[in-house]
Amino acid sequence: MDENIDRFTRCRMLFGDKFEDIQKLKVIILGVGGVGSHALDCLYKSGVKDITIVDYDTFDITNQNRQIGSEQVDKIKVEVLAKLYPGIKIKNQRVTKDWVKDTDLFSYDFIFDAIDDIYPKIELIKKYYKTIITTSGSAKRIDPTKIQYISIWDTFNDPFIKIIRKTLKKDGFNKKLTIVFSSEEAKSTQKGSYIGVTAGFGLAMCSYCINKTLSKV
Repeated sequence: MDENIDRFTRCRMLFGDKFEDIQKLKVIILGVGGVGSHALDCLYKSGVKDITIVDYDTFDITNQNRQIGSEQVDKIKVEVLAKLYPGIKIKNQRVTKDWVKDTDLFSYDFIFDAIDDIYPKIELIKKYYKTIITTSGSAKRIDPTKIQYISIWDTFNDPFIKIIRKTLKKDGFNKKLTIVFSSEEAKSTQKGSYIGVTAGFGLAMCSYCINKTLSKV
């Protein structure tokens, strides 16, 4: 095998000299379920070396339609993913509102918010709006072509992000914030999910991170 060829050869072809900037990124992913696990996969395969994942949960059988590593039922998610992605750092920790308030994440270049708890998400946005990549709801949807980057203030068709938007306004937060969002109307009243969309959200988060890095002078 050519010694100049490795697992990142195609990345170097695409990103050029900026690939070194991507490798130097320091990223933390909060929540490694249907969205976060695919964001992890994308970052890892794109060459990011310093990745930390945070989650408190174990895999159950209903995760197997969308989450990487979910064949390991009853196993701790972050521990399973650490074996699949050697070199990542893990924290077996629930992301709560108090945890966000008490934890310093300012050393990270990007914070991937892939949790679906409203109030910790609000605290994350208020505290880290300059470096956070967050999302609206990915459940109940089946069309990945409806995924886009959009101002949080322009979101619609999503009761989840509506609560977040209203609470942020009530708290006096009015900063510019672009999020990963689906304009598709919910297809179910239950919290059904489809990997084509949940993975799409995770890949979109990763893509946004990569593009922001490539665009830096």
